[in-house]
Amino acid sequence: MKERLIRKFEGEIAALDRELKLELPKEIKRARELGDLRENAEYAAAKERQRLVEARISMLKKRVSEIAIMNVDRIPHDRAGFGSTVHVVESNGEKQVFQLVMPEDADAAKGLISTTSPLGRAFLNKEAGDAVKVITPGGNREFEIVKLITIHDDNGG
Repeated sequence: MKERLIRKFEGEIAALDRELKLELPKEIKRARELGDLRENAEYAAAKERQRLVEARISMLKKRVSEIAIMNVDRIPHDRAGFGSTVHVVESNGEKQVFQLVMPEDADAAKGLISTTSPLGRAFLNKEAGDAVKVITPGGNREFEIVKLITIHDDNGG
């Protein structure tokens, strides 16, 4: 899991690096050729994208170094932790699957929830069979964990 995360981030870094070094300079050059830079929306957009790409690359490189030194052995084998997939049934009967991820990878629509979110924190250190009550901005929610796959299980060990 750790190596897979690092590869994923390194792939994104490589793609962003290509954009930064190859595509954006062409866009900026093209926009410059359009004339007055003060009223040139294409130039402003390309420069803003350049700043965003540089910031994302910096954040991803920092995350890769943090993951590289992460001690995966310290993540519980039998309770929910970073990288775990949690299968739950909500009190309304709805079945859902969540994966506990780092904040910048969170995407609630895809079931990727941050370990620092109210829901993510509520699931941490819980086991299959546990009832979980969560106070969220949208109101109180109750879940029962019906299946738990930890980062260790997902990794084949």
